[in-house]
Amino acid sequence: MGSTSAENNEGSVGRRDLIKRSAALGLISVPTMSFLSACASGGGDDSSDNDTEGQTSKSNPFGVKKGSKLDVVIFKGGYGDDYAKAWEASFKSKWGVTSTHTGTQEITGKLQPRFNAGNPPDIVDDSGAQQIPVDVLYKNGQLLDLAEVLDAPSIDDPAKKVRDTLIPGTLDAGLQGGKVVALNYIYTVWGLWYSGKLFKDKGWTEPKTWDEFLAICKDAKSQGIGGLAHQGKYPYYINVAIMDLIAKTGGLDAMKAIDNLEPDAFVGSDAAAAAVDAIYEVVEKGYLMPGTNGLTHTESQTRWNQYKAVFITSGSWLENEQLKSTPSDFDMKFLPMPLLPDSKLPFEAIRAGSGEPFIIPAKAKNLPAAKEFMRMMLSKEWSTSFAKEANSLTIVKDGVDTGVQLRPGTQSTVEASKAAGDDTFRYLYTEWYSEMGTAIENASNELMAKRIQPKEWLKRAQAAVDKQAKDPESKKNHRD
Repeated sequence: MGSTSAENNEGSVGRRDLIKRSAALGLISVPTMSFLSACASGGGDDSSDNDTEGQTSKSNPFGVKKGSKLDVVIFKGGYGDDYAKAWEASFKSKWGVTSTHTGTQEITGKLQPRFNAGNPPDIVDDSGAQQIPVDVLYKNGQLLDLAEVLDAPSIDDPAKKVRDTLIPGTLDAGLQGGKVVALNYIYTVWGLWYSGKLFKDKGWTEPKTWDEFLAICKDAKSQGIGGLAHQGKYPYYINVAIMDLIAKTGGLDAMKAIDNLEPDAFVGSDAAAAAVDAIYEVVEKGYLMPGTNGLTHTESQTRWNQYKAVFITSGSWLENEQLKSTPSDFDMKFLPMPLLPDSKLPFEAIRAGSGEPFIIPAKAKNLPAAKEFMRMMLSKEWSTSFAKEANSLTIVKDGVDTGVQLRPGTQSTVEASKAAGDDTFRYLYTEWYSEMGTAIENASNELMAKRIQPKEWLKRAQAAVDKQAKDPESKKNHRD
């Protein structure tokens, strides 16, 4: 999976700025669960070991030293890690820096002890179900402020700062306390997914309303097919549906109420009540794929690839993650969340923004090389390399050569982003408040298993918001 991202505490990027993201896609046109309580080691400074410090220059703004070593850890999930190996080879060719590469899904298991011991890697793709929550690392002083990287000259156009070459608003997901401490690198779209082949075979058309969605689920059930699969062991995914419905039904104000920890974010919110009722109707009517509550993300997704369910919720990493399981004629398609009655946002509105956070630990041994590595990630060359290897777009404006051919699912997200225009949205609480996010996911797990009712879900979600609001640190985060 990939991760989640957001809009900022300096003003909403919502409709105004996110249209620029979609426009930028004309170029070719991942949750988290509960992870760890805290990392024990705090602080750190931005100084590098002398063995890693070279001479700075216009072409080498951070002073990368030839012959030094770079420790790279990549979450090997939906995007794999071949793209990073290609980057590392390019980095060695240019700078003479050899990388130690670790590709893993066990981010917390492998890295928490290293952070605690003050011996973290130099650069990390901190994603997946075992992600170390960025807010926890930030609160413990373990992340580098990335301002120096973002204010450095762009590789493609040294007259511009790196930050000015990115799709507007995509840095917001990495904000903690007003500082960008994580670089969410991949332009991600979240929503429903289906098989174009299955739709064609069954004569179904893309549902735009929730009633139309339920009608397809009902028809599918009558033919022995599940209506909706969800990744039961990772309720982050079903929250894609719930939270999308809240935003589309209640508009951006309903979304911001959650991010801003309002006392009526859930209890007292008509949009939240309608959304959770809608999802629970799928459960009550037996439209879930049998057994989906007990499956991991890849298990549910693979059964979906086997036509055992019509729809599944996920982000745009799904296609690449399922390459080995997807039939060649499956024709994977993205679908914006269908509308409930009286929705304030149109059907075309989608949740979109940056995902897959990359971080540089404050105590990284080779800070000069880590900073330059991240600067090169934001070049057109490396952005194009990523698109070729991982079948996904990055946050770099016009960052992929037009000759790159995308697979059907990813191409459908490009088309959906164009259709959405400025009607895109993005939650921030998943990055700002990992404990709160986990509590809401746990409530959703209970809901999907019919162990609680919608009213209880709303109470638990609101309790998580109220608890978070008592933390003085939360006052540093706010969306206008």
